Amino acid sequence: MTKYPELTERFLKYVKIDTQSDENSTTVPSSPKEVAFLAELAEELKHIGLENVRTMPDGYVFAELSSNIDNANVPTIGFIAHVDTADFNGANVKPQIVADYDGQSAIKLGTSGYELNPSEFPSLKKYVGHTLITTDGTTLLGADDKAGDAEIITAAAYLIAHPEIKHGDLRFAFGPDEEIGIGADNFDVTAFGADFAYTMDGGPLGELEWETFNAAAATIDIKGRNVHPGTAKNAMINAIQVAFDFHAELPVHDRPEHTEGVEGFWHVISIEGNPEAATLRYIVRDHDRTIFETRKQKLMDIAATFNQKFGEGRISVTLNDQYYNMGEVLKNDMKSVELAEEAMKKLNIKPIIEPVRGGTDGSKITFLGLPTPNIFAGGENMHGRFEYVSTTVMEQATDVILEIVTLAAAE
Repeated sequence: MTKYPELTERFLKYVKIDTQSDENSTTVPSSPKEVAFLAELAEELKHIGLENVRTMPDGYVFAELSSNIDNANVPTIGFIAHVDTADFNGANVKPQIVADYDGQSAIKLGTSGYELNPSEFPSLKKYVGHTLITTDGTTLLGADDKAGDAEIITAAAYLIAHPEIKHGDLRFAFGPDEEIGIGADNFDVTAFGADFAYTMDGGPLGELEWETFNAAAATIDIKGRNVHPGTAKNAMINAIQVAFDFHAELPVHDRPEHTEGVEGFWHVISIEGNPEAATLRYIVRDHDRTIFETRKQKLMDIAATFNQKFGEGRISVTLNDQYYNMGEVLKNDMKSVELAEEAMKKLNIKPIIEPVRGGTDGSKITFLGLPTPNIFAGGENMHGRFEYVSTTVMEQATDVILEIVTLAAAE
């Protein structure tokens, strides 16, 4: 008998709603699909009994639960999740439920021809006896981050239904556009009103992340000179070829497929164009801020060299910082991390504390003045057709939320 019978039902309801963000949009939030879903969540938050539910100008939905103890020293704690899904088909999601998984069998993903096989995805072996929720092979699942949404709302509803559980003031936030890196740009820390917070946006059981990449987006625009190939000698500047040559100047090892741990990279995510004009797009990542700045400068230096060769203005580089390593801030006050670690240990969950090769909204929110480490939500193989989540791990994530607020109230 599950402690949270509505958790899986809530999650299945959420993932069936398409909320993919749109990186080409100029609106905030980026997609009307997100706006509609956030409005639905706001009504649900009111229905379960949360207070001061409101939609902020940046699209975030804020809600509150007042303390039920008389202790002014208890910190106000926030829990945050995002509603958008990544750049993979998120429409018409048809989740599959695999009960009592044996940890060995391949799971056929609908009639798509794809399957989840432990020989390719060894993480499946951890889930013997679990109920798994998978895709049908044609879409992503959306556990990133609708598992987090469902866990936070389920925990809030449980606290309201069980007033005997003592807690301080709590804050909840659900936001758009995390997957395109802009969701938390205008997060209103003052209006949120927490002393510290957690994003429920991690992966497998036990993840507790307080160090992230520093991140930037880079666009390399190349102006070519296209002439007939029959008379091209010493005249043509083929923008596509220049793009290839530009990329070849970056170290081969410093690519995502060759790096791990705290090693950073340049990751080319698109190349498009013709001999007349071409564009390269990169994401740049590193845990170390100094090396991160060096990586950005490397792109500028390559462009300068090419402009000397082909003429000034042929190559231009546009760099936009996306987020920074929140460990730079959190290392000075580890209370939020230590509280989450204690909560997991109380629940016999082994904390996995290591730098994450990515970032969360917590990265930006931390630099806005609200310490916000990241806690597991349960998803595996996120952002694609092989995504899945264990209902047991989602329940454990919900337990962690409740244990954090209980421990804080007992201090």
